[in-house]
Amino acid sequence: MAYRNLEIANRGAVRTITVNRPDKLNALNRETLNELTLAFAQAAQDDAVRAVVLTGAGEKAFVAGADIAEMNGYTPVQAQGFSRAGQRLMSGIERLGKPVVARIQGFALGGGMELAMACHLRVASEKAKFGQPEINLGLIPGFGGTQRLLRLAGRSAALELCLTGATVNAQRAYELGVVNRVVAPEALDETVDALADQLAAAAPLAAAGILDAVLQGGEASLDQGLEFETQGFALVFSTEDMREGTSAFLEKRKAQFKGR
Repeated sequence: MAYRNLEIANRGAVRTITVNRPDKLNALNRETLNELTLAFAQAAQDDAVRAVVLTGAGEKAFVAGADIAEMNGYTPVQAQGFSRAGQRLMSGIERLGKPVVARIQGFALGGGMELAMACHLRVASEKAKFGQPEINLGLIPGFGGTQRLLRLAGRSAALELCLTGATVNAQRAYELGVVNRVVAPEALDETVDALADQLAAAAPLAAAGILDAVLQGGEASLDQGLEFETQGFALVFSTEDMREGTSAFLEKRKAQFKGR
């Protein structure tokens, strides 16, 4: 289908979703949230898609935040709905069941940082900037920023970034555990493509099990998380992919996973 604010492209088993509002630094208005929610739902349902790359159009911004002009007129009830719509999107990305890589070439601020943190892996250009500047507008993060930043970087970093509204560079974000890799701008596409290709070639049912074990089991107690892992480990023994992977290893050949 056609989107007003997104571009969708497929490269083999990798789908790239691009927020395409460069004149607004790819800011997230309600329409864009809705389109992203639909685009990720379609990616989840398409068996031909094994990995997703999320990025923003242009060189300046991944996503520079929520659309302040739109939010300025919200009532508390409308703001609550906007927050819940954003959180549904972020949770949908996190629970997609397929690896999602954020390609971050510029500003990832406010809702943009929250969007990046909902992805499973984040690759940033050295030029990228990160921050939760909502306090400077008399706001607090509304799309999960306080919670995912807490889980990724710890309480001290979450409080510092949210309370000061400070912007940090890609290297600092890497040191905090928010970013997985930082590369030169000219190496960003090559790095993201290689990572996405690797993820797309992996056993999809095993990848889904890993995502569940880390994201769902990680919110439980250690004993519960370990049991979650055991059940997932046992379940993949019912798959053709497991037989293919172990046979390929023993036969010293590359495995061809079918997602069955």
